[in-house]
Amino acid sequence: QVQLVESGGGLVQAGGSLRLSCVASGTIFSINAMLWYRQAPGKQRELVAAITSGGTADYADSVKGRFTISRDNAKNTVYLQMNSLKPEDTAVYYCNADIRERVVNIYYNYWGQGTQVTVSS
Repeated sequence: QVQLVESGGGLVQAGGSLRLSCVASGTIFSINAMLWYRQAPGKQRELVAAITSGGTADYADSVKGRFTISRDNAKNTVYLQMNSLKPEDTAVYYCNADIRERVVNIYYNYWGQGTQVTVSS
């Protein structure tokens, strides 16, 4: 069974940095796109950053120039380096990925449980 587990969240002052990690585990054959979403209280979940299996990245306008998404395919891990954090970045951050297991021939979409990021002013 495939699982996504995030880590690295916490409390940081405005202007600070955090690095989130998300590890995919289970009987994985391959992983297609890996993404980070976030959801602030009272708001809809929004896409923050995405990266293809080949390493092509894309970002929400609100985080461009401050956040960097990367992945280590050998470790089935995606990272989100967050710099120059702002109070409006406060949210639960979720990992999302399209994963193919060894015994099936299609990709399923999986979510992690989320990690809280709180930026104080």
